[in-house]
Amino acid sequence: MQFGHLKRRQFITLLGGAAAWPLAARAQRPAMPVIGVLDFRSPGTTENLLRAFRQGLKETGYVEGENVALEYRWADNQTDRLPALAAELARRQVSVIAATTNLIAFAAKKATTTIPIVFVVNEDPVKLGLVASLARPGGNATGINIFTAELTAKRLDLLRELVPGAARVGLLVNPANATSTESTLRDMATAARATGLQIKVFNASTSMEIEAAFADLARDRPEVLFVASDAYFYSRRVQLTHLATHLRIAASYAQRDFAEAGGLMSYGTNLPDAHRQIGAYAGRILKGAKPADLPVVQSSKFELVINVPTARMLGVTVPDKLLALADEVIQ
Repeated sequence: MQFGHLKRRQFITLLGGAAAWPLAARAQRPAMPVIGVLDFRSPGTTENLLRAFRQGLKETGYVEGENVALEYRWADNQTDRLPALAAELARRQVSVIAATTNLIAFAAKKATTTIPIVFVVNEDPVKLGLVASLARPGGNATGINIFTAELTAKRLDLLRELVPGAARVGLLVNPANATSTESTLRDMATAARATGLQIKVFNASTSMEIEAAFADLARDRPEVLFVASDAYFYSRRVQLTHLATHLRIAASYAQRDFAEAGGLMSYGTNLPDAHRQIGAYAGRILKGAKPADLPVVQSSKFELVINVPTARMLGVTVPDKLLALADEVIQ
């Protein structure tokens, strides 16, 4: 009996020892790095962009929940909440902050001079004051310039080729996105002077304001509509494209996702690919790279996408020259 008792005690001790080992090893494993993802839109409106960001992380060896954590902060379209949310991530001492627009990049830069920031901006970040130079950003921020604010004139030319007789252009901008709106208005004014076009500006910063702007457009009846590049508009792309089709107005957008949602024509950088690239930069920073030494990526591929069923619905005949130029024709 005594022998059996001894064996059982030994077994219990051994088991206890085996269970204690992994705990000790676990305690020594460094904490998982955390990336703060700051966005002024609402959860669920940018799933494709987040997927692309995670893809970029994966390319550098990081998988959410396995060896990196993503902490999200959403401003629910209230831009005035961005400084507080950025400050919160800075206090949380995250390893990297992902800033998905100009406004967010400014808020993040204001909140911290030490935590690395990876950004997506739609115009020259040197001009915006975010980096010292493109080749050597020099501070705690780097990322990608997707140029959409700088493609205004080119996008307007393409719209005029699509609707050659257009004399009056409706321009939809988001006044809450001040820097982008200013450069779009400036470039549109220059283009209008050169081409003799009349530009009428419509403002919208909320879903209800978008509805109101389209009610004004219905009264004003410009021949074509130019939807400015804007992160909030991107999250409302289904609403915008449906309203334009309903109004039977030929409209141009900044990203292919609008054309895929039923918009007539888009011209600009592939936005998911830009988010994949900042995901890869975030991964490289986690591995020890310094933002100061990572050159700002300059988008070099701009896609023209034309939605032919939408053109038919609007009674617009797409010139063969434009179809030949298009990177993708949605049939």
